[in-house]
Amino acid sequence: MIRIVAALFVIVAVLSGVVASAAERTVTLAVDHMLCSACPYIVKKSLARVPGVGKVVVSFAKKTATVTYDDAKTTTAALTAATTEAGYPSKVIR
Repeated sequence: MIRIVAALFVIVAVLSGVVASAAERTVTLAVDHMLCSACPYIVKKSLARVPGVGKVVVSFAKKTATVTYDDAKTTTAALTAATTEAGYPSKVIR
């Protein structure tokens, strides 16, 4: 019984550490090739499909996309790859 309790304690401790290490991050991407009013919609959809993305705000006027994401589930490289695959190459600006 003591071994079971100890094993459960270890499992809970490990899972707590995994959850605690995940952080919500926000990044702004420059998306220079948006040329029409439909472009921001496509950029937003491509980013929203990336696992771990919570919020996406795209500005056609500023040619940017601001993305809030879970850094345990995705990376900025995955975000820029998503826009590039949709036809809108992007780069991290902050």
